[in-house]
Amino acid sequence: MSMKLKRLVIGGLLALVAALPINSMAGETLQRVVDFKVLKVGMSGNQPPMNVVNRDGGLMGMDVDLARAMAAAMRVQLEIKKIPFGDLMTALEENKVDMVISGMAITPERAELASFIGPYMMSGKSILTKSSVLAKINSQEEVNRADLKLAALKNSTSSSFVSTIAPQATLVEIADYDEGIAMIRDGKVDAMVADMPICQLSVLRFPDAGFVTLERPLTVEPIGIAIKNGDAQFLNLVDNYLDAYGKMGVMQKMQEKWFKDSSWIAALP
Repeated sequence: MSMKLKRLVIGGLLALVAALPINSMAGETLQRVVDFKVLKVGMSGNQPPMNVVNRDGGLMGMDVDLARAMAAAMRVQLEIKKIPFGDLMTALEENKVDMVISGMAITPERAELASFIGPYMMSGKSILTKSSVLAKINSQEEVNRADLKLAALKNSTSSSFVSTIAPQATLVEIADYDEGIAMIRDGKVDAMVADMPICQLSVLRFPDAGFVTLERPLTVEPIGIAIKNGDAQFLNLVDNYLDAYGKMGVMQKMQEKWFKDSSWIAALP
């Protein structure tokens, strides 16, 4: 199927979903979206292929496509707020965004702070490294070594993973994945712990860097949409849309676009 035909098919599916009515008994978040005709979505902007800034300064990725689909279904304008990953939950709590779509794993700790919808995809922890030895590990316990320096995104499940599973290793928290990639290149850390898609993409994106990653992830993690607690109407609305996207094949087409077709990498800086 050509890309033009794919866009037409997805566009038609989204138009069908857009016909679903918005619940008239609106809670705080839903009422704000309805009143101002704007859906504010928070994402980090540095988690390719989920979300990333392209060479023209715009955002692209599976999370961006999903955010656009949600806004189109609600018949409102989309405003994406680029916020450091570690600050996304705070931004949600402070009503700076209406939802977070940023490759965020659903965990019990996060579920205490927000309500999650989904998952809209499954992921898992892997490592990006230049060490052929590390790239062959098969279990979490094998990274629990005092001689290892492991980079991980600040306030992420990757950081928690290192602290819990590899307490003997030295954890180096980073602001974004580009920083971690640079540290591996410069020999400042032995590896970066991140979601498997991030590691796979980095290998493809920097073919001359000597990067390698695991064949299978060390964990399995559900990725979901976070909204503020206490708004059952908004949760129900978003859940209905996400369920419809899944049943109509929209989510599958998004995954194929960003995880199987690598042509979009050319648009990266």
